[in-house]
Amino acid sequence: MTTDVPVPVSEQSLDRFIDRELSWLSFNQRVLELGEASDTPLLERTNFLAIFPSNLDEWFMVRVAGLKRRIDTGLDQPTAAGLPARELLAQIRTKANELQVRHARMFEEEVRPALAGEGIHILGWDDLGPEQHARLTELFATQIFPVLMPLAVDPAHPFPYISGLSLNLSVRVKNPDTGRTEFARVKVPPMLPRLYPLDAPEGEHWYILLEDLIAQHLGSLFSGMEVVDHHVFRVTRNEDMLIEEDETENLLQALEKELLRRRFGPPIRLEASDDMDDETLNLLKDELDITDDEVTVLPGPLDLTALFGLGRINRPDLKYAPQIPVTAPEFRTSDSDEKPDVFRAIAERDVLVHHPYESFSTSVQAFIEQAADDPDVVAIKQTLYRTSGDSPIIAALIKAAESGKQVLALVEIKARFDEQNNIVWARKLEKAGVHVVYGLVGLKTHCKLLQVIRHEDSQLRIYNHIGTGNYNPKTSRIYEDLGLFTVDEEVSGDITRLFNQLSGYAIERDFKRLLVAPLHLRKGLIDLIEQERQAALRGEPSGVRIKVNSMVDEEIIDTLYTASQAGVPVDVLVRGICSVRPGVPGLSETIRVRSVVGRNLEHSRIFSFHNGGDTRVYIGSADMMHRNLDRRIEALVQLTDPEHISICTNLFDLGMSDEAATWHLQADGEWVRRHLDAEGRPLVDVHDEMMKRIARRPRRHSLR
Repeated sequence: MTTDVPVPVSEQSLDRFIDRELSWLSFNQRVLELGEASDTPLLERTNFLAIFPSNLDEWFMVRVAGLKRRIDTGLDQPTAAGLPARELLAQIRTKANELQVRHARMFEEEVRPALAGEGIHILGWDDLGPEQHARLTELFATQIFPVLMPLAVDPAHPFPYISGLSLNLSVRVKNPDTGRTEFARVKVPPMLPRLYPLDAPEGEHWYILLEDLIAQHLGSLFSGMEVVDHHVFRVTRNEDMLIEEDETENLLQALEKELLRRRFGPPIRLEASDDMDDETLNLLKDELDITDDEVTVLPGPLDLTALFGLGRINRPDLKYAPQIPVTAPEFRTSDSDEKPDVFRAIAERDVLVHHPYESFSTSVQAFIEQAADDPDVVAIKQTLYRTSGDSPIIAALIKAAESGKQVLALVEIKARFDEQNNIVWARKLEKAGVHVVYGLVGLKTHCKLLQVIRHEDSQLRIYNHIGTGNYNPKTSRIYEDLGLFTVDEEVSGDITRLFNQLSGYAIERDFKRLLVAPLHLRKGLIDLIEQERQAALRGEPSGVRIKVNSMVDEEIIDTLYTASQAGVPVDVLVRGICSVRPGVPGLSETIRVRSVVGRNLEHSRIFSFHNGGDTRVYIGSADMMHRNLDRRIEALVQLTDPEHISICTNLFDLGMSDEAATWHLQADGEWVRRHLDAEGRPLVDVHDEMMKRIARRPRRHSLR
């Protein structure tokens, strides 16, 4: 069937969009499935079991909190998927609870025993002998007891503030003189190791949970009282932020005030151990103003993000085989001890680097460090969305400014959960003489741009990097991203004008090789998809391939539906949320959706169009979400080098292949894991295969 508009929802057996929150839970379920999978190395399983609750915490703090706020303010309009907000909230709470219980049981019933089988024991107090008890009691008295702050609850002591995501012990104590039973709260100190290491036989690793250690010594905290019982609980709070940028004179100060307020957001989730008695649970619900629907009762330890600590154990046999990033061929030298001339390499031809398979330190980091040291460099401009705590990128910018170069840093201080870190960097950069700006009012700057202006042969030459990922050396080791280095004059002009727009008052509309949000990107992509639809209607070859983190924008999805109805093959590689319903007769029959979740975090955004056989490819920072297309500064750059286009094409071919281990999205919104062939043999691991391919990539030229 060929139409100009999608088939009306009323004519479909399913609404044409999958709800984004339910889709997000499906993504986190894929993470959990890797923790459940027996073919995942054991310490990698514990890592995925730590990622799952970490993801869930952030989702509750922002997305569930925002949905609850909409309901509380009377905004119960249906979502794009047709679900009233109250019904959606009920569904996601039910699903989230199911997944949390499944997660807790997986750890207790399978992973914890498997760890013990490998000599990695998370022990309880009763598992230890008298000598260990004595040593731990001494350790408690000297290292833990002084830090603890028991807080009583009685007429003279109001119920204490419970900070978000803190782990707490509810304690009931009995006064032997009066016979009264009182309630107290003890916070588990977050600055101490949650998995407390114990003396263990050689080759083994023994731990006790910090809350268990504290629980065994509650008598010393409440001397003279009888400890009746204790239970573990945890609260999640609304930590989303609302800043009226149009009404504030100093964004930095306004954000700092909002960060302080965020600490005291209303509770939206209470997690309690399954041994908690009804009296204690009801007290917590009343004091926290939590409803029954907002309570999750879990077996085993709460907050399994503690499992991240097991990743430090030196057991290579229980981890993925190491991937050693290689230097991109264009940046290699014949002498391994010689630093490459990055400028010379980029001047010869465009360079496309694929992280984490190709090294960040010998490409992006080397580029900016060489720029900081080079006396011929006169100016550096860079956007910073997230970076690491000991960032060599920041150090290079400071060094450049202190050496007299003009340096502009656009620091996005509203990057969620990195706000405080970015405020610190902004002030440090300003102190060093860097020109620090915060972008445009009402818009987050999410594009990844780095520009270096250099004196060469009595004229200025502009070197550029535009990427899909943050300038963060730490995350670059596990985030899959692409970055283009180029001296192309059109790209240089585009990025120069975009920086002028970000730091000054320019309003730019004339970009050559960039698609820039919020003014041009949405329309540009829709026009490109429409060209493929028109080609299909003429009976010509066509195709659209998109790789993103999230695909939820209704207009983009509807445009893909109309293309599918005209017969355009549409491939979508998505890591996280996806609201597309693929394979629905008459709506999306030619759309396939796959997801790669594994050792590396898929993060690159790629947009590829058949374009009459002359494939047109863009890479950049934008996901297909309202915020990216309408409320952020985003940039996609067109690739022109045939080899770079081939690299992206091959990446799609691998990710969409039935020979690769991926998840397949069904029309009903379910994701099916395909990791074994018909004979039960493992399918190709995308991340391992990419590492092999890139390690074999030949040099295109040598540097000196």
